[in-house]
Amino acid sequence: MKKIILFILILFVSISSYSQKRMSKNKKALISSIEKHKKELIKISDNIWKAAEPALLEFKSSKYLSDYAEKNGFTVKKGVAEIPTAFIAEYGSGRPIIGIMGEFDANLGISQKKQPTKEPLVKGAPGHGCGHNLFGTASLGAAVAIKEMIESGEISGTVRFYGTPAEETIFGKVWMVREGLFDDLDVCMDWHPADEIEASTQSSKALVDFRLKFFGDAAHASGDPWNGNSAVDAMELYTTGLNYYREHIRPTARIHYDIEKAGDVVNVVPDYAQIWTRLRENDKANVNILYERAKKMAKGASMMANVDYELNLISGIYEIIPNRFGAEIIQKNFELLGEIEYTDDEINYANTILKETGKELKGIDGKIKPIKPTLPAQGGSTDVGDVSQVVPVVRLGVTTASKDGPWHSWAVVACTGMSIGHKGMIYASKSLAMTMLDLYKNPKLIEGVKNEFLERKGDKVYVAQIPPGPPKLID
Repeated sequence: MKKIILFILILFVSISSYSQKRMSKNKKALISSIEKHKKELIKISDNIWKAAEPALLEFKSSKYLSDYAEKNGFTVKKGVAEIPTAFIAEYGSGRPIIGIMGEFDANLGISQKKQPTKEPLVKGAPGHGCGHNLFGTASLGAAVAIKEMIESGEISGTVRFYGTPAEETIFGKVWMVREGLFDDLDVCMDWHPADEIEASTQSSKALVDFRLKFFGDAAHASGDPWNGNSAVDAMELYTTGLNYYREHIRPTARIHYDIEKAGDVVNVVPDYAQIWTRLRENDKANVNILYERAKKMAKGASMMANVDYELNLISGIYEIIPNRFGAEIIQKNFELLGEIEYTDDEINYANTILKETGKELKGIDGKIKPIKPTLPAQGGSTDVGDVSQVVPVVRLGVTTASKDGPWHSWAVVACTGMSIGHKGMIYASKSLAMTMLDLYKNPKLIEGVKNEFLERKGDKVYVAQIPPGPPKLID
């Protein structure tokens, strides 16, 4: 780690060695480009917000983005990694090759109108409670601005936009990583909607997702229960094992499960039960310790209940390898852009949401946060972690919702389809484009990002933890 810090101190001096006058001109051109496309970008994000399509069903959302990329001169390859809604849009030639990722799937069951009080647009339908309608659109907006600069001859190289579906459930990027689609990148850019503006230096939790199915024998629950073997008994014994295990796991571990099927009626010994389990830890090695223990519990539960069982891996993802060197470049661009300003109406809108959700009235935070020390994971997980295992990933977050409001909820959906979300999206697009420009113009910056990546990765070997074949809808 001392080597990383020393390398950052030495190489980061190169940032100040640019011709500031020249860079200011180019960055202004990027900002002008994004402003020129602003109405179209907002329209695309709002269309994706309205479509609100969940994992692997993002056909409209994917098309909105891929059509816009084609319209702007990108070569688009659709259906990559055998995922119908995944695509890659590319422009330019030669090195450096800089990628930028864009998500566009919605969360199940949190449909919400564009208003600060809870009311679904369509009851039970999905909604963009993680801001992915903004995510993919902002990233593509940045890619288009860079494409225009390559086209003008101001910079040279290749820009590549990755349309990455299904982040919320099965983690589509893992299939794309397994196919080697990121392998030739020099650097990959990433951002995420948030409740503050921050250059990311934090990791994420690795996880594994799997489904257990228990198969028993039906019988009359009162007339002849001795002729039955309960699949639900096995499932309950399994969850009992998981819950007792909680006392003996590290504080950084997390255990979640969702009972998806547990019999039909009370007077029949249930012959089928189904449960989805998710295990998290700060790194993949420790996740797999949890996974091996859980598999033993499943086998033991089936034996005790005298039933059969089947365990199916859904997906597994790695922790993010952070890149502080890249975060420092982002931070300088945040400072050039300044803070996001909000109207009184927007602040009142945000505070109404916070009041409705029982939170302190903090409005919206458009201030730039100082860079934090490089941190381990706090709670969330993302398939960006798998990308970061094979190529350096430079990340940022931008305000798109109320400060300290509940995420993955109607409270965020209410913001991502209106001006609060739009402002964050455009700010993110500019920040991403400006940072990419720095990388294109100065090879030493790319070298610094790469060297930190290699130092942090060490000798770890990446192996995708997903089943063979293309990803499937979760039934």
